[in-house]
Amino acid sequence: MQETRQARISRLLQKELAAIFQSQTRMMHGVLVSVTRVKISPDLSICTAYLSVFPSEKGEELLENIRANEKSVRYELGTRVRNQLRIIPELRFFIDDSLDYLERIDDLLKK
Repeated sequence: MQETRQARISRLLQKELAAIFQSQTRMMHGVLVSVTRVKISPDLSICTAYLSVFPSEKGEELLENIRANEKSVRYELGTRVRNQLRIIPELRFFIDDSLDYLERIDDLLKK
């Protein structure tokens, strides 16, 4: 039962975080941020979001910017999901480099 609730809440948070980042990065031309995976702790207090950034060279810079503005992102998330969640979880962001890893393996296999 608890895992089902965690899965529903993580899907909700993934959808809303993606919408927030889409509206925030609209001003930065040539940068695409997508939320690939969201994990939520069993007590629903910590949300770990994995971000995929294109182009990947700007990933670290963008991640630092997101971490610096974490409170405003959490506030925006809270205004969007205030009717579904009582407590807005603490947000943690990480770069999802699985696409870079797959590209590197593909290049190695082509050689």
